Amino acid sequence: MLAISAPSGAGKSTICRALLKRNQALVLSISVTTRAPRPEEINGRDYHFISVIAFNDLIATGGLLEHAEIFGHYYGTLSQPVAETLTAGRDVLFDIDWQGYRQLQSKTTDDIVSIFILPPSIEELERRLRRRGQDSHQTISNRMHTVANEISHWEEYRYVIVNRNIEHSVAAIQTILETERLRAHRQTGLRDFVNALYRRKF
Repeated sequence: MLAISAPSGAGKSTICRALLKRNQALVLSISVTTRAPRPEEINGRDYHFISVIAFNDLIATGGLLEHAEIFGHYYGTLSQPVAETLTAGRDVLFDIDWQGYRQLQSKTTDDIVSIFILPPSIEELERRLRRRGQDSHQTISNRMHTVANEISHWEEYRYVIVNRNIEHSVAAIQTILETERLRAHRQTGLRDFVNALYRRKF
């Protein structure tokens, strides 16, 4: 499980899209949310857009691996698709905030790899938010007020990347992903392979 978090505008979504294009074995965990879709977003591809009532039902029935309230809307990770993807031997990418990561970490083993993305500066972060043109001035102002709190959680993550350049950041995370896949406990069939080596006659 690869969990990536960042303050809004740090480039997390762009990085995640690039990683998915480069990795056939990497599957995005599509979150559920109670907020309305943005113009370019498609239900089932970007998020599962549901009502607050449906969201609360998922919480009550244990259908969410993690959930959090962000800027007045609820977000969560569906448990069943994650379990099915991992069982099939594929990696799962989580585009989540620090609240979601904490819950995910508390419910999983050491099989989670966490990365926090930092902006090169607060000024650049605000420029990126305004440049993408997706939010109102009030929404951007609200997001900027929460930046300090979001950034304060960087030490909870295994890796930290300052996103000065998208290509460099994606390359760094790609290296992390490939390295973590080589850890002994993540290599499926490794024990059988080694045992076969022992049985070989020299």
